[in-house]
Amino acid sequence: MGSQSPKAPTLGLFGGVHGLERIGSQVVLSLLRSFSEMSLWDKGVQNKLSQCRLLFFPLINPSGIFRQTRANGRGVDLMRNSPVEALEKPSFLVGGQSFSSKLPWYRGSSELEVESLALLKFCKEQFFSSEHALTVDFHSGFGVQDQIWFPWAKSSKPFPHLPQVYRLTSQFELTHPHHFYRIEPQSKNYTTHGDLWDYIYGEFIQKNSSTYLPLCVEMGSWLWVRKNPIQLFSSLGPFNPLKPHRLKRILRRHHTFFDFLLRSLENTHTWAQLTPEEKISAEHKALEKWYQ
Repeated sequence: MGSQSPKAPTLGLFGGVHGLERIGSQVVLSLLRSFSEMSLWDKGVQNKLSQCRLLFFPLINPSGIFRQTRANGRGVDLMRNSPVEALEKPSFLVGGQSFSSKLPWYRGSSELEVESLALLKFCKEQFFSSEHALTVDFHSGFGVQDQIWFPWAKSSKPFPHLPQVYRLTSQFELTHPHHFYRIEPQSKNYTTHGDLWDYIYGEFIQKNSSTYLPLCVEMGSWLWVRKNPIQLFSSLGPFNPLKPHRLKRILRRHHTFFDFLLRSLENTHTWAQLTPEEKISAEHKALEKWYQ
């Protein structure tokens, strides 16, 4: 929804890569519902839509959601499915394995799965021509704190748009000093083969010199389990808030970050359009903050 210009700044929200992590799809749908309602009466939102584009892709892995499995119907973990190879050796199995679809984190064959191809095609059509693009992929199942990760998953080395992600996240931390996220490179937690967003990001930067930041929100579902241990006896329990009041809380808690990203699309001069001196300064601070 929004501007028809292919160059318009674009924000994409994605969920449902892993079929067990239903909360990701629910968060994307919740944000879509709220924003759609506001667009009917809020002139500020209508003005935003005249300048920017919003994409909502809440369900990447429908067969996994239906079967209540992490992988797709062929047993392939879509977040290990691309041809990207980790530059440092990742953890055994967790980093992606090619032994068998009977084991978790299976990468599949050398070809992209149909769901991965559909996602890549959608991204190429919808924002590969944008001057500035942001995507957020919602996951759950790791840690006790919500985290915002940025590339790489394949390496602990800095990625090309490090100055821009530093400026964007610093802006968020200054604007919302009491936020509840931990913001850092994904590689500080683990590295993997075949990360789908590493692959899409690589395809993007090969074709143009625009700014693209693929972010991941990893919701800390271990906290939900700690508060309600009986969830461990459900296949969905380790990855989703099962108590109704907790589900409502999770569905509303990411609206602040969403609103910040929308505002950032209108103000790309503060984080995407940096002078050479600003890039050098931001990169130095980012290296000091995240890569010491």
